[in-house]
Amino acid sequence: MLVVVVPVILLTLAFAWRYRASNTDAAYRPDWSYSGQIELVVWSIPAMVVILLSGVGWIGSHELDPARPLHSAVAPLRIEVVSLDWKWLFIYPDQRVASVNELTVPVGTPLEFTLTSGTVMNAFFIPQLGSQIYTMPGMAEHLNLLADRAGEYVGFSSHFSGDGFADMRFVVHVVPAADFPAWLARVRAAGEPLGPGAYAALAGAGTVAPSSYRDADPTLFGRIVGQAARAADARAEPGHVR
Repeated sequence: MLVVVVPVILLTLAFAWRYRASNTDAAYRPDWSYSGQIELVVWSIPAMVVILLSGVGWIGSHELDPARPLHSAVAPLRIEVVSLDWKWLFIYPDQRVASVNELTVPVGTPLEFTLTSGTVMNAFFIPQLGSQIYTMPGMAEHLNLLADRAGEYVGFSSHFSGDGFADMRFVVHVVPAADFPAWLARVRAAGEPLGPGAYAALAGAGTVAPSSYRDADPTLFGRIVGQAARAADARAEPGHVR
């Protein structure tokens, strides 16, 4: 904004000095009404400001696009996220495991999240890793994050979604890359398989303790998105009574 403010201040002082009453050299032109050069200068300054701010906004918004892949020599880890009443389900489709209310990822690995909601709209937020993103039934959103330090990070829902909203929290365990396969082995050796039946039991309203599942159905996330989309279409049909 100094591009506008500084010239205006300087020109105001310059005009006041030049056209002061005691300056007999200043031209007195009471019939003057228009100057194309002055109009060009007056309108070019705000036009340049608008162009500059538009360019900064355009470039910045695309650089901060949550769905934009992160540049890294390490292959990304795909994680599917489902918000439920009132818990978080994390599915690792390539590893065929899943966890509830806790997330384990290797340090320095790009994380490709695909998110949806199995109930109402919610918001996924890990403040120390990146911005929040909403989860909506019948839709799949995308978010890319990366943890460059090992440790534990707090994640939670930042959008009110009902009675258990305050307990809708999870812990992100960022472990060394060499320890991630060991975690996968422990999960695969314990817990029950995650299929439609286990998901139906988990999807009921209520809070649960952190847990894990083995043999997670890699098509479960797609079915959750499809079921919510079909339910929304049914509610939108004429004559439907809620």
